[in-house]
Amino acid sequence: MALFHSAHGGNTREAAELLGIAPEQLHDFSANINPAGMPDSLKRALQENLALAECYPDVEYQRLHQVLAAHHQVPVSWVLAGNGETEAIFALVNALAPRNAMLVTPGFAEYRRALSLAGCEITEFALREDEGWQLTDRLLDALTAHLDCLFLCTPNNPTGLLPDDALLHAIVARCKTLGIQLILDEAFMDFIPEREGFIPHLAGNPHLWVLRSLTKFYAIPGLRLGYLLGSDTQKITQMRAAQMPWSINAFAALAGDVILQDREYQQASWHWLSCERPRLFNALNALPALTVWSGAANYLFLRCDAPQIDLQRALLERHVLIRSCANYPGLDGRYYRVAVRGQAENDVLIAAMTAVLSGINPVR
Repeated sequence: MALFHSAHGGNTREAAELLGIAPEQLHDFSANINPAGMPDSLKRALQENLALAECYPDVEYQRLHQVLAAHHQVPVSWVLAGNGETEAIFALVNALAPRNAMLVTPGFAEYRRALSLAGCEITEFALREDEGWQLTDRLLDALTAHLDCLFLCTPNNPTGLLPDDALLHAIVARCKTLGIQLILDEAFMDFIPEREGFIPHLAGNPHLWVLRSLTKFYAIPGLRLGYLLGSDTQKITQMRAAQMPWSINAFAALAGDVILQDREYQQASWHWLSCERPRLFNALNALPALTVWSGAANYLFLRCDAPQIDLQRALLERHVLIRSCANYPGLDGRYYRVAVRGQAENDVLIAAMTAVLSGINPVR
């Protein structure tokens, strides 16, 4: 039985209420947010621009769209900013109005919700554990002319695995041949400096859309800022016209102008993850009853084979919150996702996991 009502991580309020403690007393590994916190450059900018709250934001967000376009070296007409990436997901589905979409499972819940609300028929393509949960060329055969939309999360949420570029290029080509709108969710791509993603390939591929989030890497989930890029300027114009006025608050719009220039923060974040992800992976993978997939992003996907242990509940008793993946299609209560945090917090997680799983004989 699920502990929480929310379909997402980061639900510290409800978790803390179960224990009768303050949310601040929890170590939250359920939300995949950069532990460095909001960049100091943005903190200063917010403090120096509090008067922005006294005025309406530019209803067209011209400056924000210009900054995002310049960052990715694309025309401004290819960019739609939103109140978090989730707004962009719903805006795109409403504009494309797909009738038959494919979702890869397990995957992010909001694709399904947006498609279902639009009355779209959904076909599932299941990742397989015997293939390491990795996307393979099986997907190419599953793509048929019956479909008009495909969502892919790269790297995948919750597995953290990133398909190789050659396969993704083959998927882009097949979708183009079949007339399938392809949406690549690159919400965590900023954590992977060695991969540029597919924004450089939008030109000449009007069926291709890329979603990006700034809330994860720059630790601003409360500000809510994400965006969509695509070379179909007619659809982008349509989405802008349908967007709720002032959906992005003035401070979030300012954030987009500041954080993308913060090279020091970016370099420090990449260095942290290059050290802490393999360290946390090795420590957890050495524990009895755990199987861990290393992934490419700032979180780890794992299976717990300890009999009669609800790992999320057991860790919560030690004030450590992890994400149960039982509500992801294709997974069950053995699967979890944990964020990579700073060294001290990761040590807390390792110690709590070790205490809970000591002496356990896994059942496989």
